[in-house]
Amino acid sequence: CPCLIYGAYIFLPFDAPLLPTVSARLVYTLRCAAFATFPIVLGMIVSGISRLCSSALEPFGELHREMEIHRTYVSQSIHLFILYFFNMAVLATYLPPELLKLIPLLTGLFAISRLIFWMSYAIGRSFRAFGFSMTFLPLLAMLLWNLYGMFVLEPENLLS
Repeated sequence: CPCLIYGAYIFLPFDAPLLPTVSARLVYTLRCAAFATFPIVLGMIVSGISRLCSSALEPFGELHREMEIHRTYVSQSIHLFILYFFNMAVLATYLPPELLKLIPLLTGLFAISRLIFWMSYAIGRSFRAFGFSMTFLPLLAMLLWNLYGMFVLEPENLLS
């Protein structure tokens, strides 16, 4: 993940806009986070279609393996997205202006890693660790950076 983010940061030809205020950074983060919901919405659509096309007599009864995969994926993705979004919002307030390019890159990594998790989970439960680690390890790194920023860089502004 660090190599992927570093390579994208260096070689992708875009720059983050100049965002001098905290509110502008939070709006930028909110706009980027909207793209991270794409895999979750796609999972909800596929889950609904699989329930609709199910040959079960009771559609709300016991789930088949295919439907259970989609339901579990959507549930876990929603939980991870909530953690991702709050960490990303705090991260946007502590990042220097020249590093704001990381916000859309981390958003793209989240979306791609959730799709990889979904595909690997459908293949077999033993393969899902790669996609989950691509989601969870950047989230853990953001959390550690946020804690470092709150308690070391700006402890006087912790609650303001």
